[in-house]
This record gives sequence, C-alpha cells and structure tokens, in this order.
Amino acid sequence: MGSERGQATVELLAAIPLLLIAGAIASQLLLTGYALTLADGAAEAGALALAAGGQAKIAAEGSLPAWADDRAEVTVRGGEVTVRLAPPSLLAMVGDRLAVTSSSYARPAGR
Repeated sequence: MGSERGQATVELLAAIPLLLIAGAIASQLLLTGYALTLADGAAEAGALALAAGGQAKIAAEGSLPAWADDRAEVTVRGGEVTVRLAPPSLLAMVGDRLAVTSSSYARPAGR
C-alpha cells in the first residue's frame, strides 16, 4: 500500500464545491419561503384595507420591505388582492422562476 498522507485534504477540497452548492440551494429555498410569508402578509393587508374602505394596492405595497419594491406586483380585482413577489437571488433568472403568489379576499366597504 502507498502512503495515504494528504488524502483527507484532497477529499475535503473535492467536497467544498458540493457543500457550497448545497448551501446556496438551501439559502435560496429559505428566501423563497420568506418571500411567500411576505406576500401572504401583503395580500392580507390589502384585503383589510379594502374592507375598511381604503386603497388595497397602497396598503399591500406599504407592508412590504424596501427590497421588494421592484420585485412585487400587486393587483386588485373586485374583492381579491393578489401579490406576486420574486425572492432575492444571486441569479435574477432563478428569482423570477421561484416567484410566489398569494391572494386574499374581502368584501369592499359599502357593498
């Protein structure tokens, strides 16, 4: 048998890229879950504003953090408030494909 000195170092160096990829995927999934939570809250805020006679779109957009300003789309149709939000991502293409959507319903005030 030959010398096995340095074998662990070589194996660790080979595993580092795989560990980095696994960490990046896990982080992206966490960010996607966070974006879904934010979209849910924004849709609910918009529906509550609609039920109280306020402007649903402004309320929904106001409940989102600043980083989501250019990543969110809020639509209001009748009593439905829908929020589509792309999570933060290192690659814009990945963030767009992982965009989440949440809807909430309320009877508009006065109806």
